[in-house]
Amino acid sequence: MAALAGAACSREEGGTDAFAPTVANSAPAPGPVPDGMVWIPGGEFSMGSDAACDGLCALPGLTRDALPVHRVRVDGFWMDATEVTNGQYRKFVEATGYVTIAEQTPRAEDFPGAPPENLVAGSTVFTPTPGPVPLNNHYQWWRYQKGADWRQPEGPGSDLRGREQHPVVHIAYDDAVAYARWAGKRLPTEAEWEFAARGGLTGKIYAWGDEFRPGGKVMANTYQGAFPVQDTGEDGFAGIAPVAQFPANAYGLFDMAGNAWEWCSDWYRPDYYAQLAAAGGAARNPQGPVSSFDPAEPSERKRVHRGGSFLCTDQYCTRYMVGTRGKGEISTGASHLGFRCVLEAAAR
Repeated sequence: MAALAGAACSREEGGTDAFAPTVANSAPAPGPVPDGMVWIPGGEFSMGSDAACDGLCALPGLTRDALPVHRVRVDGFWMDATEVTNGQYRKFVEATGYVTIAEQTPRAEDFPGAPPENLVAGSTVFTPTPGPVPLNNHYQWWRYQKGADWRQPEGPGSDLRGREQHPVVHIAYDDAVAYARWAGKRLPTEAEWEFAARGGLTGKIYAWGDEFRPGGKVMANTYQGAFPVQDTGEDGFAGIAPVAQFPANAYGLFDMAGNAWEWCSDWYRPDYYAQLAAAGGAARNPQGPVSSFDPAEPSERKRVHRGGSFLCTDQYCTRYMVGTRGKGEISTGASHLGFRCVLEAAAR
């Protein structure tokens, strides 16, 4: 296996052979450019990841749910250049009176077995540990914080002053869908998201290439220091960063790796790529499986997350790698989870 620069990762022997060239559509962008969006031409590409890492969010080894690498064709679309910000989400809430899931009291029937003290409005917040801990139990650094939501990212006493350009977080799936509908947009499919993130490149491990820090240049907001004890902020930000602080990819998209995880519209299943590959040819605009299934938590309904976050590190969670996948229960937000939207060309 060939080592990947800048991360404790490798590729399967001969893995790069799985990737055929990306062929972008040649048609120009239609009509005027929607505010804050960039044109993604669509085309055919190889989707998935053949990378193996020692720390994939408590899933050591090969990213099996991102295999097999398979061919996909997507139509062109517009995509938000950045993750949706607190300032943008505030305009939506002020216009509609929308109340996010984190601001609502959970119902016991929706969370069987949950401790009563957790059945209060709130969300999950990352909390550094006082010292090194084994990385086999994420509950050591995540806590359910009463009163944490998009307005109060760390809970009562915190606010959005100076954070208007930060990605909005503590967003559950329906919260993201509600904003997208209000804006006349929708969430991206997983295939659209990955095509856009790759920026026309073929089979690269990151959205910008195969080196984590090409020429020593920092390309994304991730975690530096000893996880989960202290983020040293070597990349300029200890924690989440305002959007667009790092180089855009070839399509003009910012933060397609790191900063905040992003919701996609697809249900999550680890075997979905195998289903597409078995059908043969290039899957056209795949919409994801018809239902969710996660063997680790079969009772929970999950949608796909993409892109990793400011908490990703080669010590534990290297899912800032462009082809890798995340997942999340649809009514659950967190302090590192946001979204961006897309707009079909025909919708203009």
